[in-house]
Amino acid sequence: MEQQAVQLDRETFSCSICLDLLKDPVTIPCGHSYCMDCIKAHWDEEDQKRVHSCPQCRKTFTQRPVLQKNTMLAALAEQLKKTGLQVAPADHCYAGPEDVACDVCSGRKLKAIKSCLACPASYCEKHLQPHYEVAPLKKHKLVEPTKNLQENICSQHDEVMKMYCRKDRKCICYLCPVDYHKGHDTVSAAAERTERQKELDERRGKIQQMIKDKDKDVKLLQQETEDINVSADKTVKESEKIFTELIRLLRKRSSEVKQQIRSKQETEVSRVKDVQEKLEQEIRELKRKDAELEQLSNIEDHIQFLLNYPSLPALRETEHTSIINIRPLRHFEDVTAAVSELSEKLQDILKDPWTNIELSFTEVDVLLSEPGPKSRAGFLKYSCEIILDSNKADTQLTRTNQRQSNSGYYINQSYSSGSGSFTGCYQFLSRESLPERCYWEVKWEGQQVYVAVAYKNTRREENEYDRSWALVCSSSYENNYFKFVHDKFQTYISGPHSSRVGVYLDHRAGILSFYRVSETMTLLHRVQTKFTEPLHAGVWVSKAEDFAVFYKPQ
Repeated sequence: MEQQAVQLDRETFSCSICLDLLKDPVTIPCGHSYCMDCIKAHWDEEDQKRVHSCPQCRKTFTQRPVLQKNTMLAALAEQLKKTGLQVAPADHCYAGPEDVACDVCSGRKLKAIKSCLACPASYCEKHLQPHYEVAPLKKHKLVEPTKNLQENICSQHDEVMKMYCRKDRKCICYLCPVDYHKGHDTVSAAAERTERQKELDERRGKIQQMIKDKDKDVKLLQQETEDINVSADKTVKESEKIFTELIRLLRKRSSEVKQQIRSKQETEVSRVKDVQEKLEQEIRELKRKDAELEQLSNIEDHIQFLLNYPSLPALRETEHTSIINIRPLRHFEDVTAAVSELSEKLQDILKDPWTNIELSFTEVDVLLSEPGPKSRAGFLKYSCEIILDSNKADTQLTRTNQRQSNSGYYINQSYSSGSGSFTGCYQFLSRESLPERCYWEVKWEGQQVYVAVAYKNTRREENEYDRSWALVCSSSYENNYFKFVHDKFQTYISGPHSSRVGVYLDHRAGILSFYRVSETMTLLHRVQTKFTEPLHAGVWVSKAEDFAVFYKPQ
């Protein structure tokens, strides 16, 4: 109650122009009060019209009223300021363009906090109080504020609709069964809601289970991604370690070979130099002896020549044989050849497909549905011709009623003993199973035609609805509608009526879509499931005036 009093004070002592507490309040002849500056500014704008009006009640004054300060309101407004109470902003109390306004408020309307389905009207907190205090009003159904209350009113009788006609699938009032829906199967809206709620809950249960299953798949994929990353990082690290060790060994071996070559080089060069020094010493000794002989040869005195000749040392005369065995340009070629041979062997090992390092991993089979076509041209890429499977006993009927023309295959009720059963009734199935992705069209006329896909060889004792997916096309004098049927579910489909239906199937992705075919493709219903067997196209007609034509779209 204290909150209500505060709200009342805010409304009473606030200016409806500036939405703030009154400043220098004045009261005009109609009784409404404003800030002096606010009403002056408002009337200044109206001076050109020569008619001044109240912003709230719109009462006009031929002469501009003389404004006098309302001292009592000024004192009360000042007292409110001292208590710390402020006027709530407009978006906190007054209804904006997107809000539901109170239907009782006069002037500027407050936001509604509840809507009453029985009244029907929407109320702010103040005007809703009778629904909490008055006994008859306490029984009314209050809901969150809604702008669509008028949709709950019967357009024929202007009464609240609380009943439902199952034949026409429409909400009606209690007077409708007397005339427009006389003899129809009618129930209370609450009873119909209960039935539909059960179907909705079952459908939600399936969807939620699908969400759980897909969440599990997502978690498995996330774990798989993590495992792939961990395995890849570990393998890279280990392979780098192995290759690093291999490179280290190759460098070590290279260093050892280099050291051996240098050591052998030093030994061989030292040996050659020793032989060279010995030969050079012999050459010097021979040159000395040759000089002595030259000197004796130059003595002119024969006696002196003969006296000195016996003193010459004896010269050992031997045939010259070289002790040097030269291997022209083949000092370390054997080492080079050995290293080359090792290199070739390593290259052959790396090139060998049995020892070649290849990335191998376990692929994750992730089935993601490809996006369906967006235009008629896109659907035509998957167009296929439907050829029906007929019994041998119906050969004559086949010639008559399943006649092939330029447009497709024609089927009517006289040929209703076709093979296969579907949705509890005999119907025609395609001879061949449908491709993985395909599209076809069916033109129909009559009261009721089923356009569908189904597993073949359905046994009569089985639940045939579990093995078929059907779009029921219905047309009557009173009503036209589409309805999707599978398992225990029936889904009524709103939207424009069409005598031509397109069917698109993506078997692997589990997508089945029905379209209204005209200049544009309008989706009527789409199914996302998992098909476990090959599918066949099917159609069923029930009355003599019903017929359907299979088309291969072009």
